[in-house]
Amino acid sequence: MRHVFKFPDIGEGLEEGTIVEWYVSKGQQVESGQSLVQVETDKVTTDIPSPKDGTIVAMYGKEGETINVGDPLAEIEIEGVEGEQAQEEAQQEPAGPSQEGVEEEEGAGVVGTIEVAGEGSHLPSSQEGLEAKEQAGEEAKPRKKALATPVARALAKDLGVDINNITGTGPGGRVMKQDIHDYAAKATAKASEKAAAPAAAEPEQTVEVEDLTQIRKTIAKNMTRSKQNAAHMTVMDEVEISELVRIRNKYKEKYKDRGVKLNYLPFVLKATALALKKHRQLNAEMDLDNDRMLFKRYYNIGIAVDTEKGLVVPVIRNVDQLTIFELAQKTAEIAQKARDGELTMEDMKEGTFTITSYGSIGGQFAQPVINYPQAGILGVGRILKKPVVNDQDQIVPGHILPLSMSVDHRIVDGGEVSRFLNTMMQYLGDPITLIME
Repeated sequence: MRHVFKFPDIGEGLEEGTIVEWYVSKGQQVESGQSLVQVETDKVTTDIPSPKDGTIVAMYGKEGETINVGDPLAEIEIEGVEGEQAQEEAQQEPAGPSQEGVEEEEGAGVVGTIEVAGEGSHLPSSQEGLEAKEQAGEEAKPRKKALATPVARALAKDLGVDINNITGTGPGGRVMKQDIHDYAAKATAKASEKAAAPAAAEPEQTVEVEDLTQIRKTIAKNMTRSKQNAAHMTVMDEVEISELVRIRNKYKEKYKDRGVKLNYLPFVLKATALALKKHRQLNAEMDLDNDRMLFKRYYNIGIAVDTEKGLVVPVIRNVDQLTIFELAQKTAEIAQKARDGELTMEDMKEGTFTITSYGSIGGQFAQPVINYPQAGILGVGRILKKPVVNDQDQIVPGHILPLSMSVDHRIVDGGEVSRFLNTMMQYLGDPITLIME
């Protein structure tokens, strides 16, 4: 019995992924839970494990190719085929998943928290549809994105044709292998005709083209969705944090001796969680489908992390329950995981509020884009040393922390934003209150 293993839906709105590396080869024996392939998804790079014990007899999709949720990834012989037989069968490239003796997935769990997508179709070619279109003399019209299997996409890539320019004759407009061969033949004929004509001078290449990564596509999609669905409003303020600077300088060496680097972010996280407790609208979500508001009583704060591949937002859970030392540990750990590309889907889930700290790179104020559907995002700028007026009306050196708060104006009014920032400023201006309340 062959088991058709399809690219599973691992949550968070995943639609597609890019194959980074195959860990197995045809004819190889695998065990349930063994990693088959590494895939870069919208948010993370993750290993996809085998759901069965058996022998790999077919693999679909090459490294660097994009595969959609529900498309076949591999065929696993789970009974009746020995390793040597599988090796012999593996020498033949299958046109698609076998139709005889095939066990397909029906939404069952794979391994751990990964879940399999719903039933998909892998349909044969329709030569009749091709002949009918040729008789009617219809011209192919390019589509934005072709419906095709990974095998068909691989064939198009090998033949050097753009599959999105091919009109599919299969069920539902699916591009079949014969469609690709026909299109490539016509393209070759046209190229031969052009070769007979005088060659035109090649223009100088002035644009460097690079495919979008999954992370960059996700950033674009999420930013657009946020701007289209939330009514953005930004309020900016400054807080004098000389006392916070003094405390941080006092304890940073002690934290270093315990293996933790102490910066200002743990204090900002703690202050944010305590302020959210007092201003519940900032820790809320609007449910328009049911005409209601969702006020969350847990405080999971996402931290925007700048990586080589792009911006990611891992989440620290239950920030209100953690000490400054624990927050310093967790921020360092999760930032390192993000930069090493080791974040999991679990690291990205269930955030209720977001902080973006761009001050370490540069910049004072900004208009951060809300991590939709959250109600708000806090931007933290670069600390500046400036003259300030103290309680005795004396001008003294001070340390100024710029804050920029963007909110969904449908959920939060301007007055509540200002009150939230005032609470934040009280905590950061007098940091002892972070452990006294």
